[in-house]
Amino acid sequence: MPVTEETYERLALEDLEGQWELVCGRPRQKPGMTQEHNFIGRKLARRIGSFLDYSQFDVSANSARLRIANGTTFIPDVAVVQIAQMPGLRGTGRLETYLDPVPFVAEVWSPSTGGYDVDTKFPEYKLRKDSEIWRIHPYDESLIAWRLRSDGMYSEHPYRDGIVPIESLPGVTIDLAELFRFP
Repeated sequence: MPVTEETYERLALEDLEGQWELVCGRPRQKPGMTQEHNFIGRKLARRIGSFLDYSQFDVSANSARLRIANGTTFIPDVAVVQIAQMPGLRGTGRLETYLDPVPFVAEVWSPSTGGYDVDTKFPEYKLRKDSEIWRIHPYDESLIAWRLRSDGMYSEHPYRDGIVPIESLPGVTIDLAELFRFP
């Protein structure tokens, strides 16, 4: 049975370890991820954060929620949010949820969510008009970047190596060899 956004928010705030998303009015628990998946996501978030001015941007690793106009809400692996999008940081007690497009969002491929991300999340991120969307595949060491063009469409850019710019965040680059290096 579909639930209201208020019920979803209460569930997500009360079940701190649940990682709840809302898909077509139904709560969906984000499944557990592999060690490789989590390592790459955290490393990406730290690298992006090392370039950014924290008075202007915040980097979320598996915590921000992006809401689609139809009420669906996803938790991306990594998202960059402008501080201006974060009204009332103190005292609201509200779930961290963003309706407006964000500059950057990334999903790291995992065996438990790979198909779901491609079929469900990426089309919705594009509908939101998020500026830059990345799919990182830690096993075949590849990246696909979708970048919003001025005509409202996305251009697709595959990468397998090199230093990749996050064009929506000027000056931010990711070295794929370093990102895919495991200790």
